[in-house]
Amino acid sequence: MATERLPMRKIREILRLRWHQGLSVRQTSSSLGVSVGVVCETARRAKAAGLAWPQPEQIDDTELERRLYPPTAHSAVQRVKPEPEYIHVQLRRPGVTLELLHFEYLEAHPEGYRYTAFCDVYRQWRKRLQTWMRQSHKGGEKTFVDFSGKKPFYVDPSTGECVEVELFVAVLGASNLTYAEAVESQQVEDWIEAHSGAVAYFGGVTEIFVPDCLKSGVTRPCRYEPTIQRSYADWARHHSTAIIPARPHKPRDKAKVEVAVQIVQRWVLARLRNETFFSLGALNRRIRELCDELNARPMKRLGGKSRRELFEILDRPYLKPLPIERYLLAVWKDVTVNADYHVEFEKHWYSAPYVLAHKELEIRATAKTVELFLRGERVAAHARSHIPYRHTTDPSHMPEAHRRHSAGVEGVLAWGASVGPMTHAMIQRLIEANPVREQGWRSARGLQRIGEKFGPARTERACAWGLQFNARSYKPIARILELGRESMPLPSEQESAGTIEHENVRGSDYYN
Repeated sequence: MATERLPMRKIREILRLRWHQGLSVRQTSSSLGVSVGVVCETARRAKAAGLAWPQPEQIDDTELERRLYPPTAHSAVQRVKPEPEYIHVQLRRPGVTLELLHFEYLEAHPEGYRYTAFCDVYRQWRKRLQTWMRQSHKGGEKTFVDFSGKKPFYVDPSTGECVEVELFVAVLGASNLTYAEAVESQQVEDWIEAHSGAVAYFGGVTEIFVPDCLKSGVTRPCRYEPTIQRSYADWARHHSTAIIPARPHKPRDKAKVEVAVQIVQRWVLARLRNETFFSLGALNRRIRELCDELNARPMKRLGGKSRRELFEILDRPYLKPLPIERYLLAVWKDVTVNADYHVEFEKHWYSAPYVLAHKELEIRATAKTVELFLRGERVAAHARSHIPYRHTTDPSHMPEAHRRHSAGVEGVLAWGASVGPMTHAMIQRLIEANPVREQGWRSARGLQRIGEKFGPARTERACAWGLQFNARSYKPIARILELGRESMPLPSEQESAGTIEHENVRGSDYYN
């Protein structure tokens, strides 16, 4: 019959009240709040063990429990206790469960703990851990990232000024391998560059990245469907990973990195307090050394293994490989095309096809290129220019009239050469005849407009007439074309034709 096992303190009270005070069974039961059966069973066990008052006062609780509850034949078998540290580490591997670990344990120790007792041993041990270790993370599953509230600094050698910088921290969920890097700011460029440094340090990419809801990573926080910053989403797509931010105002979602930040502050920043650096690069080299030391330190609560050792066991086999090409930072911006079919990015203007005037586009800018997208389709691309208050225009984006106008003198001369030598010569004369080059070009453009109207053959003939009469304006040529006079023989053509012989034509001899 199973007997309720009372604390040794209460057992001593039962024996004292029954044997020393002489109370009845019911009086003892009522005084201590236990059942009559328990009082009787406890007294019976004490007599069977040869105990008598005041003997129980002279022995300790362990000996008293051993005498009252001696081991049975089955329990006397020495069973090997499960190793909770080993269980805790193995549960971080994908697909590993308590049931599987218990099965493996029984294969090695057939007389060992049954499943319930096996789980109880692990759960009791787990209760003694810090709260941040209670989350279960699989190998290669998550990377937690955040900025530290406390900031390192370096000294500007030219001014002697202390320049505060941000401290980025990333930690792997399963192994706790920690990475830290100092960056100039929390802007998108530095945020993404720090991520690239982290995955390079880890040598691979996890399935998920868990950031806080800062603006550089999340443009619109939401408990269910947060909006990821466009450049950050591009980075994740390039590395074949996913961004799942922590819920707003839920720091436990990223408790792993909260503790990692605290550890970095104590292990890295505290050790930098008496050191001076004169560049961001020198500061980061020292931070890397301290991070390597941190990751090599054994952790007592996990069987003396270091973060680096756990990383080799838990995370490295499951990390995705890094892409062949390093991510090229791209900044996205929503813009509206102006009436002059240009968009502005960082005080420089870039052209878009003129038919997209007043349309909303997206700019994707890298260090070398600026691309324009309409509903995900690229409609323009330019080499990036850092010259402010200037414009970059692709002639193919311009209307025909604008393109001809922007071609200038070279454009109208090219048109004249395509028509013929007389037209080309006439355009050169019009340009040179005006003291202001802009005036000559506008006159030549008038000739081009008329020439395109009447065709190259008639224009070439009319320009020959204009050159014959030493015209200095396009208007005489326009008049010739409008009246259809360009087909008349030129004076030079009339002389080369010679004297006409006919019976009604008098020769020069008639007048002598």
